[in-house]
Amino acid sequence: MSPPLDEEGPRGGGGGVAAGGRAGTPDVGIVARMSTRAALPSRARVVVIGGGVIGTSIAYHLAHAGETDVVLLERDRLTSGTTWHAAGLMTCFGSFSETSTRLRLYSRDLYGRLEAETGQATGFRAVGLVEAAADADRLEEYRRVATFQRRLGLEVDEVSPAEMAALFPLARTDDLAGGFHVPGDGRVNPVDLTMSLAKGARALGVRVVEGVRVEGVRTRPRGLVEEVTGVDTDRGAIECEVVVNAAGMWARELAGRNGVVVPNQAAEHYYLVTEPVDGMSPDAPVFEDPAAYGYYREEGGGMMVGLFEPEAAAWKVDGIPPDFSFGTIAPDTDRVGPFLEKAMARIPALDGVGIRTFFCGPESFTPDLAPAVGEAPGVHGYFVCAGLNSVGILSAGGLGRIVAHWVVAGRPDVDVTGIDVARFRDWQLRPEHRRARTAEVLGTVYAAHTPGVQLASSRGVLRSPVHDATVAAGAYLRDVSGWDAPAWYAGPGERPKAEPTWGRAPWAAHWEAEHRAVREAAGLFDMSFMTKLAVRGPDALRVLDRLSAGDLGRDGRITYTPWLGADGGVDADLTVTRLAADDLLVVASDTAHGRVLGMLRRGVGEARATVTDVTEEVALLSLQGPASRAVLRDVAPDTDWSGEAFAFRDARRVRVAGAEVLAVRITYVGELGWELYVPAGQATAVWDALLAAGAEHGLRPAGLAALGSLRLEKGYRDHGHDLDNTDDVRSAGLGFAVALDKPGGFVGREATLAAREQGAPTHRIVSVVVRDPEPMLWHGEVLLRDGVPVGDVRSGSYGWTLGGAVGLAGVEHPEGVTAAWLAEGGWEVDVAGRRYPAAVSLRPPYDPTSARVRG
Repeated sequence: MSPPLDEEGPRGGGGGVAAGGRAGTPDVGIVARMSTRAALPSRARVVVIGGGVIGTSIAYHLAHAGETDVVLLERDRLTSGTTWHAAGLMTCFGSFSETSTRLRLYSRDLYGRLEAETGQATGFRAVGLVEAAADADRLEEYRRVATFQRRLGLEVDEVSPAEMAALFPLARTDDLAGGFHVPGDGRVNPVDLTMSLAKGARALGVRVVEGVRVEGVRTRPRGLVEEVTGVDTDRGAIECEVVVNAAGMWARELAGRNGVVVPNQAAEHYYLVTEPVDGMSPDAPVFEDPAAYGYYREEGGGMMVGLFEPEAAAWKVDGIPPDFSFGTIAPDTDRVGPFLEKAMARIPALDGVGIRTFFCGPESFTPDLAPAVGEAPGVHGYFVCAGLNSVGILSAGGLGRIVAHWVVAGRPDVDVTGIDVARFRDWQLRPEHRRARTAEVLGTVYAAHTPGVQLASSRGVLRSPVHDATVAAGAYLRDVSGWDAPAWYAGPGERPKAEPTWGRAPWAAHWEAEHRAVREAAGLFDMSFMTKLAVRGPDALRVLDRLSAGDLGRDGRITYTPWLGADGGVDADLTVTRLAADDLLVVASDTAHGRVLGMLRRGVGEARATVTDVTEEVALLSLQGPASRAVLRDVAPDTDWSGEAFAFRDARRVRVAGAEVLAVRITYVGELGWELYVPAGQATAVWDALLAAGAEHGLRPAGLAALGSLRLEKGYRDHGHDLDNTDDVRSAGLGFAVALDKPGGFVGREATLAAREQGAPTHRIVSVVVRDPEPMLWHGEVLLRDGVPVGDVRSGSYGWTLGGAVGLAGVEHPEGVTAAWLAEGGWEVDVAGRRYPAAVSLRPPYDPTSARVRG
């Protein structure tokens, strides 16, 4: 359920000072009293690297999950990296991610009860959170977020500027559009919390050893991947089966020694603490005003003012010094001064109050502001939990539980598609990308997350072979995993422009024209960013048949199939084109690149098969629409394109514009169509020939906006958006793509069979169409059945054919989600606090019998 908006949304909770400690320094007395320089064991099943709040939480949760043969190694003392200077905010508001919301709620609950278990205080105080919305866009966003998170159990109320002033009297609120109050949120002492987690872990048998620097992780070959065998430290080696890299801002360099991509990068993060302020109570809520770049809370009678400035700076791009402990960074007052002034202006009472501490310390950020979590795709037993984007304290409890469960059970029990470490690519490790993206992405932490907002750094790293042709056609480009892909076209010679909006943008006229062209004539999509993997060798078919839940059929055919985990969860959905038993092509989405490549390489094992990534060598041009056959007849008259000769799902090599092309009759928009796989060097010639021949047939280039609206009208799924690893094939609506009786079975077959015996799924993916033509669906809008919230939109768009917003949503019913239960209810969608009638169905709203696809 990865959202199209920022994974975390508006938040605070990063750099700052540990609540209750002396501003600007750790409470080294506590750290010293809790330190342990135990003897280094020669073996353990699990080694956790890193003694910050994340590492100790993972160790604590491993022990509670029954895995006590664990050693936690800290290079210096617990908390010495970034934990010691964290602000200690424990806030849950602001995320469109169910995983993020639930892990924060779990963290908040854990911090409130941990002292009773360990005897070590955490400093948690539920003083509440007040989140300010400075303008209409932020108010719209927060209303949507609040509705989404209320369904998940977060208590949050919209409050007026006057009510905000009553909750936090020191802030000026008369110029704000509104705000939101979360009474259960609050603050925690990061050092105390870490020590409590470590104490709880030790009590259950975990060994915590400080003063040990891990120099590398040992592995050995296991087919096309590696497996962990131990760690090397400056005090000797430890044999182990599992390593968890929780090394914070050092995680990238440590992971890189084993080819694991963790592109987190440290950046400067600022806060100040004032002298005592009249009226500043320890019971005052945390106050956040993202538009002013600041978060505010009580600190020692004064006020902490934390900053997420819009123009930030990466720190130590070439590598973090290994001996950096309890360290600070010299502040760049010229750069941050204007932003700090704006943040201070939100609190008139600070005028004339002295500053006790002005602090700058490092925080670690990833390119997409989501953490790097999970098992590395290329190394069995190598887990990562790093890149917490200044929300490590409030995430630590939940992430510790998730990682521990993953290690012990072998599978995550929550949706991890948005945080899986496998999503990252090698190029994101380059210093120039880390420097530019980190400076920009930190600056967006407190930015509005209006649909259409794009990052400017690290654009066009990967380039489609027809890039120049799409630009000449007036493409408005959108970043897609490092590719610049057309979102829509303004027309030849035009300079496309777009402003972010929650409503219908002016460029929607272009989008609608492209959508209707595909439905009524034909559209040409550049899909070259799709992951394309060639699997060859004597055992290639056997490997893919085992991974694929679908029947791969015969030579010259394409199969849409899910790939499942042993528990039946959908880990990927993709196509496999069987050219021959020893020559197959796997095509998946751009975001699934690392995950699918890793699953393939692991699946090969000792089999005689190779996996080659041909993504950049082969262009993918998708010609779709009722006129697509006529266009192809014009450009390739020597091929019989009739339905009898070229059936749905057929794949064959043809010649188009002088190029040898793999033509596959398949669709992702619900129309007659073909995907054309073209050698990169010949792709522009094929693109031009198709557009020229298609002119008389109404063909026009089409972008990702139309692709999204077309596929949602047809109910076609997209893993990582509509589907995730917690869905099984029945709840996902993919039963048609599973061959339970195929010889040899497939990964996840037993779990899939068992699920069939349990009756109707208690949660399912459904199609949603809003009856009112005005509102837009994006992601996270809540569905109500007879006035009761039962689900939310996973992907949304506008259905130009249907005359209303359209989406795919997940809905839940403890007695089973059936067609009858859906039909008997009265359905509405909550859009920013307004409810609109909707139609909900298991069947796609457009062409449910797929007659047009097979035409």
